[in-house]
Amino acid sequence: MYDIYQQYLDKRIQLTEEEKAFIQSLSVAKKLRKKQYLLQEGDVWKYHAFITKGCLRTYAVDDKGIEHIIYFGFESWWIGDRESLINQTPTRLNIDAIEDSELILFTNDNFQLICEKVPVFKDMVYGIISKSLNVNQSRILSNISQTAEEKYLSFLEKYGALTNRIPQAMIAAYLGIKPETLSRIRNSVSRK
Repeated sequence: MYDIYQQYLDKRIQLTEEEKAFIQSLSVAKKLRKKQYLLQEGDVWKYHAFITKGCLRTYAVDDKGIEHIIYFGFESWWIGDRESLINQTPTRLNIDAIEDSELILFTNDNFQLICEKVPVFKDMVYGIISKSLNVNQSRILSNISQTAEEKYLSFLEKYGALTNRIPQAMIAAYLGIKPETLSRIRNSVSRK
């Protein structure tokens, strides 16, 4: 499991063998079964989590019991709740596995220690956070300015072949539309 994470690092930064061993020594492997929680609303998030296998979702449930999916995570993606992690406050989010999944976890203290001792790792993290902010900004703009069909087409463009791993009801929850609306849009798009 860790070897997948090491391959991810090797594609992005150059590390000495000592740095590689140091990073691995501070990591913890975790397996999740389908539908198993990584984080539940009300808990405090304490990790930086890298997905080596599987698919997870980050979502909130409103007062009416409706799920609002904020984020999907696949292999070689990071997942978590930065607000809860940084502020050490109870999360408003849930993260669970859509399929059997495997992750590499770092406690926040260990992650910060790696950033301190391995400057190229810190630079990589800065790049990831910057990219994440850009993606979130684009998602907000999409949600407030695009039609349901445009949101769906953007989703297909972003997630492409990965969409067959996500149930349609979850795609609808991510797009902020009803499953019936998504069915109509999918039928319309397939006829074009």
